[in-house]
Amino acid sequence: PKRYSLSKLRLCHAPLKRLVLTRPHISTSLCGNVSIMRPKCACKERRQAVEMDKVMQELGKTLCDQDVNTVAAQHFDAQQVLENKWASELKQVTGIQKQEYQEWVMKLHRDLQNPNNSTINEEIKVQPGQLGDAGEAGARLFEEQRQLEESFTIHLGAQLKTMHNLRLVRSDVLDFCKHHRHSSSGVKLRRLQTALSLYSTSLCGLVLLVDNRVNSYSGIKRDFATVSQECTDFHFPRVDEQLDIIQQVVLYARAQRSSKQREQPGENGGSEDKNKIIDRNSSNILPGEFYITRHSNLSEVHIVFHLCVDDNVRSGNITARDPAIMGLRNILKVCCTHDATTITIPLLLVHDMSEEMTIPWCLKRAELVFKCVKGFMMEMASWDGGISRTVQFLVPQSISEEMFYQLSNMLPQIFRVSSTLTLTSKR
Repeated sequence: PKRYSLSKLRLCHAPLKRLVLTRPHISTSLCGNVSIMRPKCACKERRQAVEMDKVMQELGKTLCDQDVNTVAAQHFDAQQVLENKWASELKQVTGIQKQEYQEWVMKLHRDLQNPNNSTINEEIKVQPGQLGDAGEAGARLFEEQRQLEESFTIHLGAQLKTMHNLRLVRSDVLDFCKHHRHSSSGVKLRRLQTALSLYSTSLCGLVLLVDNRVNSYSGIKRDFATVSQECTDFHFPRVDEQLDIIQQVVLYARAQRSSKQREQPGENGGSEDKNKIIDRNSSNILPGEFYITRHSNLSEVHIVFHLCVDDNVRSGNITARDPAIMGLRNILKVCCTHDATTITIPLLLVHDMSEEMTIPWCLKRAELVFKCVKGFMMEMASWDGGISRTVQFLVPQSISEEMFYQLSNMLPQIFRVSSTLTLTSKR
């Protein structure tokens, strides 16, 4: 609600901002109790895998294909029942937390307008232990892999020069969303910083590469949805609710586009194959298209751009006109028009390495993306007047250190890196 947003914005700039912004952190422990669904689901999957192995060993002896299909269907149904149960409980808990927190913020804002109200003093007397890090125990168990980073300051443009910050980072893409990648004190500071910048003109975005289905059922989409549910989002709707809205928007857009194309059949002769694909499943999106989800409960990200890519990104012959590259251009344009000053981009257009991604493949792909992003950033100067931005190029965690430093050495050859000046006194 608009009243809640305005109330929280005013409290964020008041002396009570620490209380307002750290209180949601307590909810992590509550959601953590519900998050035991993950190990329980994983345990059930392991039991089902063992059972399926036994069934496959009896295939052709005492069992037939129909028996295997029956067991597989039973496993799927049982897994769905368990996941639906935990999803329902999680939705109920987060809904209650969100409602209570919004009511507390509204009440605190009303009390703040009355300086003589004793309730304010009572709220401030929060014991430090109450704001303790609920994820501290989990953080001790989490072994953080070594993250490699290189930072650069660059200048773009000849007449209208703009300065930007570039970073090359080796990390898992979801590490930018998880809170336990930092120490217990770092979690609080990170949440405080993210919450404060939520009401600013310095938003942080992340490009997540997904398939053409708008859901969170499998792969990286499912992993991201799981991370986003680790603690309650007190500002935006749940991820599944946002995706439901996006699906309706996609269906409406496809219907409008199909209607327009039928009215002008002569102008679309070259796109008949594409139209057939769209008509086959109008709820899917095309490579290069993306949808956006908004978050206030992630570690370093407010906006996630879910960019649709296909298997073509794993080949070594994509060009600057590839849909994935053009999708990056459109994402950067959205960043310019919606105050996102930090954006994280998968440099190789993949989140995981595979056998075909050799050193020459990586160097060729990185050079293409570097050059295209450089061109897009020069366009950005005309879009937003030359605001300084931070672009983070992300490479998979499994990439070798040697490959990382080769990419690091390539970046200054493409971008004009600011040179340092050493001042000495003249005698």
